[in-house]
Amino acid sequence: MRPTPEPPSILRRGNLTYLPAVPGRLEFASAIRRRLLEQRPAAVAVELPVFLEEAYLEAAARLPEMSVILYEDVAADDTAIYLPVEPCDPFVEAIRTALEMGVPVMFLEADGVARPHVASSYPDPYSIRHIGLDRYVEAYRLRPQPPTPGMEAHAAAMAWKLQGADPFAPVAAVVSLNMLNPLLDAMETPQEAPPAPRTLPEPRLLNPHPECLAEITTEYPYLQERYERERLMPADGPLTDRPRVQLDLLRDAARAYELNTGESVASWQRLAIARYTRNLASISGELTAGLFDIVVAARGIVDDNFAWDAWETANRYPAQKDNSDTLETVNLSGEEVWLNTRKLRLRRRDPRPKRMFRPRGLKPRKKERVPGEWARQTEGNAICSYPPEDIAIENYGKFLQKKAKTMLSEERVRVEPFLTSIFDGIDLRETIRNWHEGRIWVRKLDRLAGETGALVVVFDEDKEDKYTYLTTWLGEHQNESDMAFYSTQPFEHLVGPGIGRAEYGGFLMTLPPRRLFDIWVDPDYDFAESKPERLLLAALDYSVHRFVVYVARKPPRSIFRTIAARMDRRILYLPMGALAPDKIKRLRVVHVLDGYERRALARDFIW
Repeated sequence: MRPTPEPPSILRRGNLTYLPAVPGRLEFASAIRRRLLEQRPAAVAVELPVFLEEAYLEAAARLPEMSVILYEDVAADDTAIYLPVEPCDPFVEAIRTALEMGVPVMFLEADGVARPHVASSYPDPYSIRHIGLDRYVEAYRLRPQPPTPGMEAHAAAMAWKLQGADPFAPVAAVVSLNMLNPLLDAMETPQEAPPAPRTLPEPRLLNPHPECLAEITTEYPYLQERYERERLMPADGPLTDRPRVQLDLLRDAARAYELNTGESVASWQRLAIARYTRNLASISGELTAGLFDIVVAARGIVDDNFAWDAWETANRYPAQKDNSDTLETVNLSGEEVWLNTRKLRLRRRDPRPKRMFRPRGLKPRKKERVPGEWARQTEGNAICSYPPEDIAIENYGKFLQKKAKTMLSEERVRVEPFLTSIFDGIDLRETIRNWHEGRIWVRKLDRLAGETGALVVVFDEDKEDKYTYLTTWLGEHQNESDMAFYSTQPFEHLVGPGIGRAEYGGFLMTLPPRRLFDIWVDPDYDFAESKPERLLLAALDYSVHRFVVYVARKPPRSIFRTIAARMDRRILYLPMGALAPDKIKRLRVVHVLDGYERRALARDFIW
């Protein structure tokens, strides 16, 4: 949607044009850049400290790579102050545009006057996209913040600087919106020179590490990267649309989530996230959600893993480098830059009490130093599994076997009035329901004769041939099952040197071990029409017990009942919907190592 036509500017006084801005907001940065390009002033004045002029000019020249200005607050016991220099800040954009136009930049904040602490309470700047900059400013000036003595002194110092400028040269002054009225009042009378400062801190320019950008910037890096791509468009081109960028962010996060976990974000979850973020923004008095609200919604609607991927995607800013030839690189936290920060804890795995006492300094997951490093370390001579995952899947397999047998036994329960025997106990529910009859009802169980043997779990029938990795591996000891499975290609997603991460489509487990031939090339199972049917045929063939457990979203074809009966076997069907989704989600992930020597270091890369 294009903004409505704006009324003539009401902020022009002689040779001065005032461009009020909300610090750190994309919409004001875009609007001010367009105004400067339209007006082409002879000079640009910005509400920034004079002693930081050299640092800001150097930082603006480094853009689109961000910088951080560090200096000591002499009045506050040498407290360190960090100022991020980011593309979406309107004051930084004013400096950058002025440098591109080749006009001088004037810094208005006097060093001898303390900057007042004014609450930054503004209507959501996203409304500028629909009503325009002038109408936004006009609406704000109807109920401005009441001026304080500090604001008046600060405005007087800036007015003195502007009054000393060339009265015949057009000047564009970019000032904070909450300082606009005090500055206009101060410009009505001649001002005296502000007092000289006693001591001035020495600012330093730092290079922020790419991993910390989302914590220290006002607008999240993904949004700033989109603005950086669109800022060079013609002045009458489309503005960066914040909701559309948010939608693209969630789509990219969903793709990363599917790659990392094998799960996909459903359409109903996307709609719920949209409603949730809208409600969170409304509670804060905003029209659109910020990064914190987006991550909260991602965690609440999907899970912590998706929230982590949303945060990682929002922190994506390709222009930022993790080192600099001229500047020191620092990895800052939000608490070091901002006051009153909010925290959100994300757990990508179920926490266990003893794991919560691990050292806080350890990083949860290692990364490649250069792209392709782990792929070059893959040898491809052999494959093996990751033992902790083997234990987890064996235990869950035993649970599924017991659950299937229990469910079938419960289906064979008969309830009848007590006559001569209480059989397997009194059925209290039925007795109370028929209390008016004055009789006691008892339960009679028809127990299954036999044990459960092979287990087949089908997560996806793979009608689109997504799971192309077909393999069979044998148990390494008497308590580990032989296993055949189909999955995604593990070595297309490396999480460590020689360590591939894949997603199960389905698998077969059978005991005792060391018996399973490669079922994917066995001609005895060519009758199967799909990968799950091949697994089921092999399960019926290799099971040493009568009952074969089949877990899937829908039961097998009826012909398999006949095949099982001829082999003196019986299929116990367990619907996938009867199982806990969180457990199934974790169970679908499998790691394939390209050698037994990888097991020693695998725990540093597998999470």
